[in-house]
Amino acid sequence: MHTRFHKISTCAAMASAIAFATSLHLPAQAQGTANDYPTKAITIIVPFAAGGNTDVKTRLVALQLSSILGKPVIIDNRPGASGNIGTEMAARAAPDGYTIGMGSFGPLAVNPSIYPKVNFDPKAFVPIVLLEKSPLVLTTPVDRPFKSVKDVVTAAKAKPGALNIANAGPGGAHHLSAELFESAAGIDMLGVPFKGGGPAATALLSGQVDLMFEQTGAALPSIQAGKIRPLAVTSAKRLSSMPDVPTFAEAGYPQVQVSNWMGYVAPKGTPPVIVAKLHAAFVKAIGHADVKERILSQSNELGGGSPQEFATFIESESAKWSKLVKERDIKIE
Repeated sequence: MHTRFHKISTCAAMASAIAFATSLHLPAQAQGTANDYPTKAITIIVPFAAGGNTDVKTRLVALQLSSILGKPVIIDNRPGASGNIGTEMAARAAPDGYTIGMGSFGPLAVNPSIYPKVNFDPKAFVPIVLLEKSPLVLTTPVDRPFKSVKDVVTAAKAKPGALNIANAGPGGAHHLSAELFESAAGIDMLGVPFKGGGPAATALLSGQVDLMFEQTGAALPSIQAGKIRPLAVTSAKRLSSMPDVPTFAEAGYPQVQVSNWMGYVAPKGTPPVIVAKLHAAFVKAIGHADVKERILSQSNELGGGSPQEFATFIESESAKWSKLVKERDIKIE
């Protein structure tokens, strides 16, 4: 009896020693990753300026994330080159879960096709979660004669290049929505680029331009005040905030479906166990009342879903916009 116990305890001791020795050869990252992460502050790189819609939403999410994970979540704004500068920084960050990026429509689906060079590969990121999808609405000043998409198409075909349409700069959702509409309807309008959505909307309100694709949340106050007229929305279904406004599909142009989306991504090589932990925390944060209210009050669609679903979505968006950019020969020098 005594001998048998001695053999068992010796075997157990040997097994422990082997396990300990093996653990010494494992990368530090692999040891206790799931249980220990995070042990310090997490930084989210936002590739746009502080105070903008993207920044404000990420700060709301970060507040909840910090509470869920029990560590500070810091926002690092790195604007420039339509989001390329901050996105490159996120791509080059250590893949340890402590620096993640706010990934969006422009840098991940459009910019690689329209810029002569970007110093990151959108496919090199590990998608975590989609935060939201923001549809746009085609608007016109109330003193213009257009009451429908059909009216715009008729006028544009009668005088090609005569109608002008504002955008917030080349390659953005406003600009590409117009290009997609022109392609689908076989019309030619004059695109007028401004330095941001604010100046473009001001030009629309003052009647300097005929039309503009605007973010629904930003356009809603002016629509409700009777200053601009909505003609159609780029969402798959009508919006509860504008139930009388048809979709482009209803207007005869189902190809014109656009959302200015954003979500969160990690650098390539981030351990799956950390991505899973971040995903679970982000899903909780997105479900928080303050975050949900902010997203839904702007007529936007709430994100969520799995990392794989987000990856598939980014891939389909990239294919769609690279095709349009090529067909329309859109370039940013």
